[in-house]
Amino acid sequence: MSETDTSTTDRTDTGDAQTAALGSTGLTKRFGGIVAVDDVDLAVPEGELRAIIGPNGAGKTTLFNVLTHALEPTDGTVYLHGEEITDLPQEQRPHRGLARSFQSNQLFNELSVLENVRVVVQTIESGPFSFDLLGEGRSQHREQALHILDSVGLTDKREVTAKNLSHGDQRRLGIAMALATDPSVLLLDEPTSGLGTNETGLVTDLIESVHQDLGLTLLLIEHDMDIVLSISDRVTVLDQGRVLATGTPDEVRGDEEVQEAYLGGMREEL
Repeated sequence: MSETDTSTTDRTDTGDAQTAALGSTGLTKRFGGIVAVDDVDLAVPEGELRAIIGPNGAGKTTLFNVLTHALEPTDGTVYLHGEEITDLPQEQRPHRGLARSFQSNQLFNELSVLENVRVVVQTIESGPFSFDLLGEGRSQHREQALHILDSVGLTDKREVTAKNLSHGDQRRLGIAMALATDPSVLLLDEPTSGLGTNETGLVTDLIESVHQDLGLTLLLIEHDMDIVLSISDRVTVLDQGRVLATGTPDEVRGDEEVQEAYLGGMREEL
């Protein structure tokens, strides 16, 4: 790598994890002798859209799992808006403002689109044992759920059963359900994976809208480099569980070490 590249592309996050919207220091996850996340320092400032990229097996989804406590870290510390949350249980993190959508849609498949979102709103506001889907609880939080559906473009499909949605609309519903927790930090795990060109464009537009209109801090795992380079404020590259580089899209695109480790033959496309 040239001197110019060295000066413009960080090898670690230069921000302060303890004052970032979401941060980590020395975050590590081992599975026996396999180190899936290896001493990751992360500092994502308030309002940033940060893409997390890397080859298959780089540890991207495992990093998300550790940040959200779906997996307990082997070592290291996680911070949310300056507060250490390393040991905070997964189910409590949405109440602190940390939400996530999944690559495989986590939906209530037999419920309507509206009910999927309303149930999440009611759970966050009234607790997991407040469900009364056949009685008075059915009308509670409906207005808020409708507002969220409008923000993701699913109002006209509010009565459709979730399992009958197109793949792209299911992804948008997954994002709507994450937004129903009223997050300040939102993690999106490959939201355009498996989508056609038109649906990819719609979901990408939604991500930009959520970022700009709601002012959320976003972390995005994404394989589509056109999307990464066009909408991200900064990009973190993982390789074998470690942070290889962090920088702006242009800095990462021009980084020879990143090209060798990840982009390879895609250089000419970038």
